[in-house]
Amino acid sequence: MAWVILVLSGILEAVWAVALGESGGLRRRVPTVVFVVALIASMIGLALAMGTVPTGTAYAVWVGIGASLTVLCAMVRRQEAATAGRLAMLALLIGSVIGLKVVS
Repeated sequence: MAWVILVLSGILEAVWAVALGESGGLRRRVPTVVFVVALIASMIGLALAMGTVPTGTAYAVWVGIGASLTVLCAMVRRQEAATAGRLAMLALLIGSVIGLKVVS
């Protein structure tokens, strides 16, 4: 169950990162509220997962999921280029997150 919570928390990390970018420096109300709620929920989930999953592994997985999804979102929205090199690096990052689960 800790791993499920950790993955959901990583997804919420991407949500708050995207919302923060959309908030216009915390000036736009709806993205700011989404940012705050997702941030709090993500941190609570990370904390709960760290009760079972080792801290270093939990943090690396959380950041890896959040970073991967944030970049993929930017690529889908055409805010960042989806080059072969960038996609290859994302594949390595996602592979590393999966690898951390496998070896845990």
